[in-house]
Amino acid sequence: MTHDVKKHEDGMSTATATKAPHGDLSGGHHAPGRVGGGLFDPKQLIKSFPDAVKKLDPRVMIKSPVMFVVLIGSVVTTVLAVKNPGDWFGWAITVWLWLTTIFANLAEAVAEGRGKAQADTLRKAKTDTVARRLIGRNEERVPGTELRIGDLVVCEAGDIIPGDGDVVEGVASVDESAITGESAPVIRESGGDRCAVTGGTKVLSDRVVVKITTKPGETFIDRMINLVEGASRQKTPNEIALNILLASLTIVFLLAVVTLKPFAIYAGADKQTSMIVLTALLVCLIPTTIGALLSAIGIAGMDRLVQRNVLAMSGRAVEAAGDVSTLLLDKTGTITLGNRQASEFVPVKGTTEAELADAAQLSSLADETPEGRSIVVLAKEKYGLRERHQGELAHATWIEFTAQTRMSGVDVDGRQTRKGATGSVVAWVREQGGTVADDAETLTDRISQAGGTPLLVAVKDDKGARVLGVIHLKDVVKEGMRERFDELRRMGIRTVMITGDNPLTAKAIAEEAGVDDFLAEATPEDKMALIKREQAGGKLVAMTGDGTNDAPALAQADVGVAMNTGTSAAKEAGNMVDLDSNPTKLIEIVEIGKQLLITRGALTTFSIANDVAKYFAIIPAMFAVAYPSLDKLNIMGLASPESAILSAVIFNALIIIALVPLALKGVRYRPSSADSMLRRNLGIYGLGGLVAPFIGIKIIDLLLSLIPGIG
Repeated sequence: MTHDVKKHEDGMSTATATKAPHGDLSGGHHAPGRVGGGLFDPKQLIKSFPDAVKKLDPRVMIKSPVMFVVLIGSVVTTVLAVKNPGDWFGWAITVWLWLTTIFANLAEAVAEGRGKAQADTLRKAKTDTVARRLIGRNEERVPGTELRIGDLVVCEAGDIIPGDGDVVEGVASVDESAITGESAPVIRESGGDRCAVTGGTKVLSDRVVVKITTKPGETFIDRMINLVEGASRQKTPNEIALNILLASLTIVFLLAVVTLKPFAIYAGADKQTSMIVLTALLVCLIPTTIGALLSAIGIAGMDRLVQRNVLAMSGRAVEAAGDVSTLLLDKTGTITLGNRQASEFVPVKGTTEAELADAAQLSSLADETPEGRSIVVLAKEKYGLRERHQGELAHATWIEFTAQTRMSGVDVDGRQTRKGATGSVVAWVREQGGTVADDAETLTDRISQAGGTPLLVAVKDDKGARVLGVIHLKDVVKEGMRERFDELRRMGIRTVMITGDNPLTAKAIAEEAGVDDFLAEATPEDKMALIKREQAGGKLVAMTGDGTNDAPALAQADVGVAMNTGTSAAKEAGNMVDLDSNPTKLIEIVEIGKQLLITRGALTTFSIANDVAKYFAIIPAMFAVAYPSLDKLNIMGLASPESAILSAVIFNALIIIALVPLALKGVRYRPSSADSMLRRNLGIYGLGGLVAPFIGIKIIDLLLSLIPGIG
């Protein structure tokens, strides 16, 4: 960004946000209420068990067609076992079918339980407050629940902010630890992009007037509670499509199993194909593994974002992040460190460095931005100029920076000094009847091409108005950004840097950082147009923003990440909110989205590949009596038909509980092309899903054979 934009740090920003190394998406900043004990805490299992039992309600189970079939099968085998109480095999199958159903519910209950623990902590932050509502110039005390959109409330030091809103008057330090988990207070002030406040946070100093922007019960904390509890979670398009596929496979296997009965009667294997055996076969063949874990994978994906202090307003947004083709990234604070520092003073011909340094320092005394402070320090350290203070120049007239003039400076002792953007300073000099040195433009172009930001310094005294030289501001590219962009490129994602800098500076920074493209001197309309162009080409676009002028683009983007420090309009427009207000987190959000999609695909592959071993276990057990040649298919050498069928059912149940940690944590993501990722996952989860059941069923069979009457 050029000098026409001043950034205010709020004490929390990127400096306090922690970031895990690339590829490791399990760490990072934790939101309040984070459940301890790792991803698969045994205590969490026990605590979630009652919820898993409650989910046996058919009205709940029918939402997952695969597991609903397993529930019906469990009921059928229970009835048959009760009719024949002496049949140990029927009771064993029944018990393990019920366990299969409960294990599936347990996976979802554990995932939901982690969110409920976070919600409990958030509820503690949600307190009933008394608001000081403004009626004209008078105040009245009313319960926070009676506030409506548009009401003005007064908050002073020690007050709890009664509802979400925007500061319309004053500036205050606010404690947002209840929301973000950060102990460092933040500054909220009227106007600009840091005016939004959240209900339940505490004012630490000063006085502000807040305009309420949400209804009671619809505050940010209420939405957070609903999201982390999963109460508002809706199935995403991909999840719905996969559910339809799983339901179709279930119908196919159901028809196949139903036709086996008349075929068995014809072949004389009626006793070996009882209803209990056919039910066991059906449950083993339908994709129960992914059917059981599908919901848990989606919940855990959103939970991983919550652990990073990112709230996704819908699962659709998380999935979209995984399919993003274009990333729009702000330059300042995202790609670069953001605090530009003065690195050198470059005088024009006929001016000395000392004269330029003196004028630059003088014009920066009232400039409290990091850039302004760095100019004063550079003049003091490099040129030995004593740092002066505004108090020593009480008779001076200070010229404040504005977005319109894009200049600041001072008038003192009949001498006017100005510094600012090149075009603005040149225009000021000419308005004063002065001239601009021939080499001024050359110097500014050279600094811009080097990736720096040039600020012209000019004076008007008894010699007339003239340019003295250029201040070279450097904005340092963050360490490791080129490597991150290389990773994104390998993933097939195009990166576009958005900046208010001039095209020359933007090009230099873009080349140094390694982004694919850049948008210089960007306006809100330019951002919107760029997003629409990308989407018109069939691409999904992600971007970050914090200001009201970012709201249209955030709403248009497929993944719009609003900063928590930003305005209410930005947070309403985006489909994600970053509580840490760390723009670089957008890259991690994309990685988490891809991890969600990869996990779902990997476990689906594993689940379908699982079926092969069960064919070799159950089919010979059912038909080897009628067709002895089928015994050759018993390649695992299973002890008996009962042991073979029971081993397959037990493995089918245990593999669900064994894969719960993977569903919650997610498959490890490594940036690579789609082809190499597919080959890798087919090798691990396709081949693994093929081999693991052979080993698992054989081990269970060996254990069962030790029990008298089974082997």
